Amino acid sequence: MFPGATADRTDADYVVVGAPLDRSTTFQPGTRFGPDRIRRFAASFEDYDHHTDRHFSDLGVHDAGDLHAWSDAAAYVDFLAGELTDVVDDGATPVLVGGEHTVSVAGVHAVDPDLFVCLDAHLDLRESFDGDPWSHACVTHRSLAAADHAVIVGARAGSEHEWERARESDVSLVAPETVRNRGAVAVEEAVDAAVDDPDVTTYLSVDIDAADPGVAPGTGTMEPGGLSAREMRDVVRAVAPMADGADVVEVNDRDDGQAATLGGQLLRAFVFAHAER
Repeated sequence: MFPGATADRTDADYVVVGAPLDRSTTFQPGTRFGPDRIRRFAASFEDYDHHTDRHFSDLGVHDAGDLHAWSDAAAYVDFLAGELTDVVDDGATPVLVGGEHTVSVAGVHAVDPDLFVCLDAHLDLRESFDGDPWSHACVTHRSLAAADHAVIVGARAGSEHEWERARESDVSLVAPETVRNRGAVAVEEAVDAAVDDPDVTTYLSVDIDAADPGVAPGTGTMEPGGLSAREMRDVVRAVAPMADGADVVEVNDRDDGQAATLGGQLLRAFVFAHAER
C-alpha cells in the first residue's frame, strides 16, 4: 500500500492504481518493479505537508494495488482504461503508477482530456518505434488522438520527424532551460496559451526520465541535461490543481531508490496540490 493511502475505495477521492507493464523499454528494462519501489521508498516521507498544512492520510487516498500486466499491450491498456474509467465514474481522481510510459494511454482514455501535459525527456511523438505502435516512444502521439493539445515539459531528445511534428500547432514545448530560468511559471503560461477554457479537462503525465539522470538514474532511457527534483515538484504542483488525472511512470530498479523516491514525492505533491483546489 502507498503510505497514507488509508481510505476505503467507496469513500476515496483519489485512487492509486499500479500498472507494472514492462515490455517495450528501449534500453534498461525493469519498470515492472516501479509501482512497488515507489510505494516502498515513499515510506520515508512525513505524513504532514507544511506547504498545504495537511496530512496525506486525511486526503481520501485509496491504493487499489497493481493490475497484473501481460504482453499484449493493446489489450492491457484497454483493460486498464476500463478500471480507471470506473474510478472517474465514481467521482474520484485516478493516480496511475507505472510501469512503462505506455500505460499513460489508459489514463488518457479514462479521463478523455482536452489537454495532455507531460514531463518527459523525450517527445514520444512517433507513430511506431521498431515497428511497434504500442511502444513507450509513442505515448504523446497516441494521447493526441484524444486530447486537442499537448504541452511537453523538459524534452531534449527525439527523432528529426518528432521535432518537426512538435512544431505543429497542437504541441507546445517547454525546454529544460526555460524551466530552469523561469520556473513553473513558464509551464503555466504554456498551458494558458494552449487552451482558452478555464474548465478544460487536463491529464498530467510524469515520466521520471524528465529528471536529470544524476537525480533519478533508475529509468529506462536516461538523457542528461534534465530537470532537478525541485523543478519537477514545482511543475507538478502548478499543474495539479487543473488536472483530472495523473500518473508517474518509467521508474525501474536500476538505482538505489533515487528515481522511486522522487516518483513517490511527485505523486504526493500532486495529491496535496490537487486537494487544495
